[in-house]
Amino acid sequence: PFFDPLIVHIAHLKGLKGVVTEFPDLPEFLAEKFWPGPLTMILPKSDKIPKEVSGGLDTVGIRMPSNPVARALIEKSGCPIAAPSANSSGLPSPTEARDVIDDMNGKIDAIIDGGDSDVGIESTIVTLSSNPPRLLRPGGITHAQLEKVLGKVEIDHAVTEELGKNEVAVSPGMKYKHYSPKAEVYIVYGSLESFVYQISSDIQDGDMALCFDGEEDKVPVPSLNFGKQNDSAQQAHRLFSELREFDRRGAKRVFVRAPSSEGVGLGVFNRLLRAAGFKRIYPPVIYGLTGQSGAGKTTVAELLGKKGYLTVDCDKIAREVTEKGSPVLTKLADSFGEDILENGVLNRRLLAERAFASEEKRQLLNSITHPEITRRTLGFIRDNYTEKHKGVIIDAAAILDCELTRFCTEIIVVTAPEEVRLNRIVKRDNIDAEAALMRIKAQPDEKYYKEHADILICNDGVKALNDELDLL
Repeated sequence: PFFDPLIVHIAHLKGLKGVVTEFPDLPEFLAEKFWPGPLTMILPKSDKIPKEVSGGLDTVGIRMPSNPVARALIEKSGCPIAAPSANSSGLPSPTEARDVIDDMNGKIDAIIDGGDSDVGIESTIVTLSSNPPRLLRPGGITHAQLEKVLGKVEIDHAVTEELGKNEVAVSPGMKYKHYSPKAEVYIVYGSLESFVYQISSDIQDGDMALCFDGEEDKVPVPSLNFGKQNDSAQQAHRLFSELREFDRRGAKRVFVRAPSSEGVGLGVFNRLLRAAGFKRIYPPVIYGLTGQSGAGKTTVAELLGKKGYLTVDCDKIAREVTEKGSPVLTKLADSFGEDILENGVLNRRLLAERAFASEEKRQLLNSITHPEITRRTLGFIRDNYTEKHKGVIIDAAAILDCELTRFCTEIIVVTAPEEVRLNRIVKRDNIDAEAALMRIKAQPDEKYYKEHADILICNDGVKALNDELDLL
């Protein structure tokens, strides 16, 4: 596009003569430190740079590539070479010769194969035409490295945000969707478990994923990896080749694990934002709500529901899981006795007496019911959560014993004195104090719950519960 400026490549510092109007100390310091290498400096241009090269701007980007073949070509040409990446506009940049063949075969006369790209993503671009200097495109030379030489360097908002309609692109790749395969790309935030959950909600033909090394078998769609989770340099090196591979495999949608934005990772993150056209999927804020029996977590859940949270009643889901005809009932009868079923209907009180008789029995109950409860809980969130909700509350007494904790942002624990809880259980379940006490003793003690709490809510009937919940 005419508005997208090109980078001018030189083989040595004397190639700057006549290309820029001035070459003060700062660029010289940068050149000594990082040239030849993956750094582009934007400086005031001379009249020898035509507007087709600068995108109509009064500045020009200059780079001295580290590849010896590239520098030899510039030397042989006898002048600086203005060039974009060797790909059709908008597609992932090429990192090896076959990428150029894929894009440009029949459109160009020759390819000089100088080997694969060292860094992978394109050069870092910094403008020295502003005070302080400003990072326009992150790459292999990091923001921290620039600041060691230049002092304060601002990061342009367009590195992580869309450029406004009336804003001018002052470096390549800023103005429009860029670096993208033919497939639609989505950046997905959160843990691996959350990533799997998010993309499992609506799997379609042609869906694929880009994840970190070692995660491929855990993802429910065909996947590629672009390096280890903590290795941004490896991700930068492999990103474009993996994005191109998705096109070779006919992907229609690609879901990408959001990488770190630290160091070289900022460059990887920037390219993915452009490739995705800023399409991002954020997991909802999910609070796991639990507490000892009788503490009043259901009351807390109801109040949070009124405050705008989507609440999931796992006790209700547990009842649905054990409805007549459910395969879960068969497993429960095998473990706790056939007499817990009366004409195929679960006698919940009898099951509770046996399951809460010991910690071992309680864990057995959980191992049978929790997998299906987890599956249905995540399905309920997927089908009902909207942007209007403040977040999600998973109301589950045994959440600390199941996989649902992996999906929770934080755990809320509701506490109350034992005497208060005892009275509540007796009244709520219409049982005697002895049976209620047995349930209390079968659960872990209050210390256990507090150790696992990110947020602690006291529901002793004295403190104003609503005031405590207003903090969420």
